[in-house]
Amino acid sequence: MRVRTRAAIVAAGVAVCVLALLGVWFVAKQFGNQLRLPMASRTCTVQADGRVVLGADQMANAATIAAIGMQRRMPERAVVVALATAYQESHLRNIAHGDRDSLGLFQQRPSQGWGTPEQIRDPRYAADKFYSSLRKVKGWEKMRITEAAQRVQRSAYPEAYQKWADESEVLTRALLGDATGAVACTVGPTPTMRGPAAATALVRNLALDWGLPGLTAPTDLTDFTVPATDTRDGWRYAHWLVSHADDHGVKRVRFGDLEWTAEHGTWDRVKNDGAPTQVLAEVFAAT
Repeated sequence: MRVRTRAAIVAAGVAVCVLALLGVWFVAKQFGNQLRLPMASRTCTVQADGRVVLGADQMANAATIAAIGMQRRMPERAVVVALATAYQESHLRNIAHGDRDSLGLFQQRPSQGWGTPEQIRDPRYAADKFYSSLRKVKGWEKMRITEAAQRVQRSAYPEAYQKWADESEVLTRALLGDATGAVACTVGPTPTMRGPAAATALVRNLALDWGLPGLTAPTDLTDFTVPATDTRDGWRYAHWLVSHADDHGVKRVRFGDLEWTAEHGTWDRVKNDGAPTQVLAEVFAAT
């Protein structure tokens, strides 16, 4: 009898575990895009009349999407639509899979003429293609965010984009320079890049995202400057630099009397001894 009782208890325990796993699978399948799981240590917090928390890779992708929108001279609302779309389609992650042959931030399909798989996996290319398609939608500026996104994406869930409107508006205000010291990222002790390679990649991608000609990689890693025509442009570039801190080895960013450091992951007040229209940055030295 004892053996049978123990066997019954074990069988019941296994059954409970199986049911629990099935429950987790079902929830993830049905609501995966909406779940807000705890972030890893490398996170970014955006505060601009609202608060958004993203992983480092999500923040970098959001910054590139916003920059490409401005380079194309799209209205700010277009950036909100683009970010809401990428939020829903990939949760702002440049994924290599999706429904059928869908890929990348916007889950664009090579078979539908969006480009080659390699092109679609390039966040800059993907964002540019999204804005090109949005521009062709007549009257998109007056549509709800989800309606404008749906006209481009033609999703099976046309209302799904609207639930990311608030987060996308917060990100847009910050990334387009409408807020001060609004993007703060925590960078781990081992950034992806360091030294001259990091500086070269940082300058190259900043120039490509924003369409800034004439930027050159600094010879002194502690004295990289980005000219800004006004305060708003300054915060656009400063927030972009912080957004890409983890993947480009950014150690410090200063604009005006505020400075962000990888050590603290926050913006703190400092003595303003720099030019009012100049963003200063530093990358981690090579080990």
